[in-house]
Amino acid sequence: MAPPLVWYTAYGSNMHATRLGYYLGGGRPPGGRRTYPGCRDSSPPRRTVGSTLPGGIYFAGESPAWTGGAAFYDRHLPGTAAARSYLVTLSQFSDIAAQEMYRPPGTDLDLTPVLADGHLTMGDGRYETLVHAGDLDGHPLITFTAPWTAASAALNAPAPRYLEMISSGLHEAHSWSPTQIAVHLATRPGVTQSIPELTMLAERGIELGMRLAAPDPDGA
Repeated sequence: MAPPLVWYTAYGSNMHATRLGYYLGGGRPPGGRRTYPGCRDSSPPRRTVGSTLPGGIYFAGESPAWTGGAAFYDRHLPGTAAARSYLVTLSQFSDIAAQEMYRPPGTDLDLTPVLADGHLTMGDGRYETLVHAGDLDGHPLITFTAPWTAASAALNAPAPRYLEMISSGLHEAHSWSPTQIAVHLATRPGVTQSIPELTMLAERGIELGMRLAAPDPDGA
């Protein structure tokens, strides 16, 4: 039986909780290039925690949402990857996964294979491979990535605005300073920006994230 609750574990722009809200509730993020249909259940996550994944993050290909390289998880890379985990229902997780895979939401996933084998490839596209990266408080931590590895991927530098959003999420999830974020990102395969540039992007991303998370003074 699939578990009723799942830790959706994000390592890219969805580490920023406001951005994840568009996957849950639908709509187009400010400055975004894509409108999300949202989940059947738009309720906020039950819990949110900063987390890590065994392995690493790399940037490759071309992101349709951001331009530049997209972030992918490779469990075979050395070290650990900073992430953020959201405790959601199975239907919410399934609908988030569908949107990441550019599929229509509305069908619950059978997680039995990924829980048994540690990973499940549902297609040959980006974010169509599920990875079970452990458990927390009795619920599985599951993330999405590509079926290829960092060693076989066409690495590509991520766009500055993508790095800003990721920086904002790292700050929210782990309370890292701009310098800590820059040093972390500089070691990710595919990143070509210098530490001073990454520090500047992190500072801008943290400021942007705080503005996005702030309540609307008009109540809209």
